[in-house]
Amino acid sequence: MNLRSFARLLQMSVIVVAGCATAPPQVPAQLRVPGSLGVIADLRAKGVQIYECQPAKNDPSNFEWSFKQPEAVLSTKGGRTVGKHYAGPTWESDDGSKVVGEVVGRSDSPTPGSIPWLLLRAKATFGHGTFTAVQYVQRLNTQGGSAPVTACRADQVGQQLRAAYTADYVFYGVKY
Repeated sequence: MNLRSFARLLQMSVIVVAGCATAPPQVPAQLRVPGSLGVIADLRAKGVQIYECQPAKNDPSNFEWSFKQPEAVLSTKGGRTVGKHYAGPTWESDDGSKVVGEVVGRSDSPTPGSIPWLLLRAKATFGHGTFTAVQYVQRLNTQGGSAPVTACRADQVGQQLRAAYTADYVFYGVKY
């Protein structure tokens, strides 16, 4: 390949990448990220929210389903698997990069029986790759995943329940 062909290929690659940019989604005010940040990745999660039967925090003589952790596969909107989501909460890319978040905003899902939409701030990132520059994560468009509305019983303490869910996770940061 000569230099002119390489330059044309590079120019076409830039156009393709620019054409794939994702516009920030419309969200409630408490879930908005600073305007100076751009979308790094927009991924779909499919998995479960895991709950465990525990004594109620306010009254240990009663029992409730307490959130333990998520387990989900992350994929592109086209369906290609690119990572996983698990306790922390942590998102890990197949390229080895990770981001761990902490909740800073919450809004009820417009879909009944679904876990809330969230805004999370990155408290740590690891590795070099997709999640290296992530500063915020939004959880949006949730379907399912809520804890049962009925309490658990004393004989169920320690038992786990897995509630199926899907969500969109939008990752924001400074794009280089």
